[in-house]
Amino acid sequence: METKWLEDFVSLAETNSFSRSAELRHVTQPAFSRRIQSLEAWLGTDLIDRTSYPTRLTYAGEVFFEQAIVMLGQINNARALLRGKRTSTQTTVDFAVPHTLSLTYVPKWLTELELAFGEIPTRLLALNVHDAVMTLVEGGCDLLLCYHHPRQPLLLDPAQYDMISMGSEALRAYTRCNKTGVPEFVLPGTADAPLPFLSYTNNAYLGRMVELILNDARVPLHLDKCYETDMAEGLKMMALEGRGIAFLPESAVTREIKQKQLARADNGLNAWEVEMEIRLYRERPSVQRPGKLVVSRLWGYLEQKHAASTKLAAKSRKPK
Repeated sequence: METKWLEDFVSLAETNSFSRSAELRHVTQPAFSRRIQSLEAWLGTDLIDRTSYPTRLTYAGEVFFEQAIVMLGQINNARALLRGKRTSTQTTVDFAVPHTLSLTYVPKWLTELELAFGEIPTRLLALNVHDAVMTLVEGGCDLLLCYHHPRQPLLLDPAQYDMISMGSEALRAYTRCNKTGVPEFVLPGTADAPLPFLSYTNNAYLGRMVELILNDARVPLHLDKCYETDMAEGLKMMALEGRGIAFLPESAVTREIKQKQLARADNGLNAWEVEMEIRLYRERPSVQRPGKLVVSRLWGYLEQKHAASTKLAAKSRKPK
């Protein structure tokens, strides 16, 4: 049996879609299906009910899902132990973070956090959203920081994983400014003259957020896809070159907006944007898996800070 078979199966159990999981695992659907079949052959039983749509687990699949999670966690722990890292990293907080947040949100957040909480030795794993979630599930990190939207939720069991809301930010369209500070492209475009569109790839979480914006738009957008990548930073650099319109998190363009290199491409109408929550997750400590002491202390501090800010916000909303 190969470890990747377990990772494939966990992904399929979470998405209920062979095609979606194949995208997330960066393999073709036929290759992904063969790997699931190989796992079933090794186990000697069917894990997937292929007569239903969407795809669902058989009873054996449901039983094995929990075992697969445990096995992946044990494999990662054994690897870390053999590499001699277990004892040396008990004071280090391991974060799994999507690429965009690792470049925009995390540096400033850690700086502010350490001023109040104290120094935090940190190891950051910058991954795509799916792999970041899997890293937490498999025990490869202590904390997961990621975006969340109710129509693109993360499938993490609230009975097993704790969550703190860290704030939110908007995803909206930006374009380069000309020498007079005017946006070079302005939404919505026309059918005769569609605007050059810098797009995310299909497997990018922010790409699915852009799909929500486009599908919900009361005024349709006329866009001509001319470039795509799974990295928001890559789209920003293309926008700075004047190559088109890119939908970017506001934290990714703070400096460029201030320096008038980029501007909103929607004339400030807020008609084509989506608000994303920023969440922090951890596996809930248990007797079997108590977690690191430094993580427990940090989590307690963040919970207190969140509770205080929530109370203050509620108080400010009360009529005077």
